Amino acid sequence: MSALASVSAQEGAVRALVRAREHGRIASAYLFDGPSGVGKESTAISFATDIVAGGDPHIVERIESESHPDVRVFRPRDEGKRNIQVEVLRSEILPLAQFAPFEAGSTFFIFPEADVSFPTFQPEAANALLKTLEEPRPNVHFILTSERPDSLLPTIRSRCQRVRFGRLPSAVLRNILESEGVPEASIGPAIALSAGRADVALALATDGAVDALTALVLSVDDAVRGSGPGALVELSEQLARRDDLELALLTLQTYYRDLVLSSLGLPLEDLGFSTRREDLEARGASVSPSAAAARVSLIHECVQSMRQNANRQVALDSLLFGLRNLR
Repeated sequence: MSALASVSAQEGAVRALVRAREHGRIASAYLFDGPSGVGKESTAISFATDIVAGGDPHIVERIESESHPDVRVFRPRDEGKRNIQVEVLRSEILPLAQFAPFEAGSTFFIFPEADVSFPTFQPEAANALLKTLEEPRPNVHFILTSERPDSLLPTIRSRCQRVRFGRLPSAVLRNILESEGVPEASIGPAIALSAGRADVALALATDGAVDALTALVLSVDDAVRGSGPGALVELSEQLARRDDLELALLTLQTYYRDLVLSSLGLPLEDLGFSTRREDLEARGASVSPSAAAARVSLIHECVQSMRQNANRQVALDSLLFGLRNLR
């Protein structure tokens, strides 16, 4: 059975990859582009498995255990700014590409969260990778995955064939949550607020998380609508101490996205905050759709800057005062 056959709800991406394999036109470099938690990394590994293993179960097992030399996954570092250091890239990763393939007919180098590993604010490693992408060896393939492809160097993006991934439908998210043993009472609210991302749905499915984050989001909206500078600074300090800060900001982003969609006539039952119908209707009247959309973008920029190790307090101060100025 093809490993790609197990990929859920990404028919367009799978179809493009299957067609490339069938026609012998596998690109030297791919950029898998889409939201977090929708299967980009697992699809990359499945694609490599189909080509390298050729259906051999023993080879499949080695790939799954990350012990096959022709399917290598290089994730962001766990420490610091998480970017891959140029010295490590040059001494430990790129030399492998000069001698691959090792056992199979093709080799795959997979870089999940490539925008984190190769950020534009530290371009040395990105430029070193670019040189290899510009001079690809036969049967050596690179797959970069990214939630924010615009954070990659334009020259890297131009060397990759882009494959787009979409958000997961509710039925798929439900299957994932059920397989993880999430209680039924938590599944619906977690799916509603996840915006089609399995990683967010799983985080929201913990006991009481949805109610707590909903209350937090509404309190933040209250603050940016009517509080003075001192109260916003105090709120910023409180948010900066939260362990679940990114999840809280993603939930706030979903809330403002709902305000935009509600103003465009999307049924409230299709929105993440559908259980807060009265809040959406009342609060939507006090902010224009364009301002709500701008708030979504502002939150995205804040999350991105913090992922690049920006100072939390400074980023949150800028966010809250920016949200207050958007009416």
